[in-house]
Amino acid sequence: MASQHILVVDDEIGIRELLRDILEDEGHHITLAENAQAARDARLKQRPDLVLLDIWMPDCDGISLLKEWGNAGLLTMPVVMMSGHGTIDTAVEATRIGAFDFLEKPIALQKLLKTVAAALKHAENMPKNEMNIASFGKSLVINELKQRLEQISRTKNALLLIGKKGGSVELCARFLHVAGTPWLSLSEYEKLANAPLEILEYARDGIVFIEEVAALQKTEQKGLQLLLTKAEKYQARVVCASAFSLTHLANNTQFDYNLFQMLSQSTLKVPALNDHKEDIPDLASAMASLLAETSGADYKSFDVAALNALRNADWPGDLAELEAVVQNAMLSCLSDKITLDDVNRVLEQFTVSETLQPATAKTLPVELVQPLREARDDFERFYFQHHMKLINNNMSKLAETSGLERTHLYRKLKQLGIKIKG
Repeated sequence: MASQHILVVDDEIGIRELLRDILEDEGHHITLAENAQAARDARLKQRPDLVLLDIWMPDCDGISLLKEWGNAGLLTMPVVMMSGHGTIDTAVEATRIGAFDFLEKPIALQKLLKTVAAALKHAENMPKNEMNIASFGKSLVINELKQRLEQISRTKNALLLIGKKGGSVELCARFLHVAGTPWLSLSEYEKLANAPLEILEYARDGIVFIEEVAALQKTEQKGLQLLLTKAEKYQARVVCASAFSLTHLANNTQFDYNLFQMLSQSTLKVPALNDHKEDIPDLASAMASLLAETSGADYKSFDVAALNALRNADWPGDLAELEAVVQNAMLSCLSDKITLDDVNRVLEQFTVSETLQPATAKTLPVELVQPLREARDDFERFYFQHHMKLINNNMSKLAETSGLERTHLYRKLKQLGIKIKG
């Protein structure tokens, strides 16, 4: 077996060093931690391939640390618990929380090597660290969100998630996904109109995720209705998302009323990051750890002042914006720790000054001092170019969106001097 990184956590120096010597002789790279805090620090800096974790430690027992890692979404490696006072109850509790196995001290050499080999083999199939609802913190808002999702997960009913773009909507949908079953995320919706039953066949026993129902054209809305009515037959769950409120969807004349009725039967509001700012320090640390693991960047922790600045900032771009700030700070920080100055420097880059804002951020690019006909042409040009970008120059969709017949649409685009890209 290739060399693996193993973290050994034990408050007894003799046991730590003995385990290190044995496992280094097997060709593994070993990191030692004398207590829970040292283990936390080591885990954040780099995800080990395996952790050997003592249960009885002075600052925090191993079971509590195991729970902590599980709640923070950091239990993405096998953990083998060790104890000189082992009982069946303790072993069962550790396994229930997520431990791979349990070793009783004094540890027999062959038992150690056999357990380590089995755990490392198991590690190959474990998910790598990724952002999930488990790592979202401990605020009342997030705890209630988790409880509601747990309750919803017991059924296979369709669900409409309402939340900000760039937020945690898809992570909520993924919470409902059962490992080993299909996950189909739709951001291109033509197949809804053309082959909705094919979608269900592919996603049988799994989840179909629609990332913005308000973007669906009429024929795609009809396809989604069929999906919703047939999903139970395929044991699939349809999870839809929208950045718009139910009131907005109800008032949108382009949105099918029957589809609205179906979706509004089961909805969940996903809180924005600004609704649970107290979780931002934990989130930022989890994001930094994830970045170090997935990109190979050097892990850097935030000092207290830096975390306070992140918590007090406004986050119109939600999680995506926080993640971008954390990444920028980690990659551009010149020291081992991210400071208040580092955070302020990066946050300034995300604040657009008035002089730098494009005209479209304030007003439509229409000069009002010109004759009505020219002003109308300017608006129509802006309107069509805007929608052509959104739908990747799909003329069928543009005709449906604008309410124009295809021949009339082509004539209108030619009149406005808009070239149609192939």
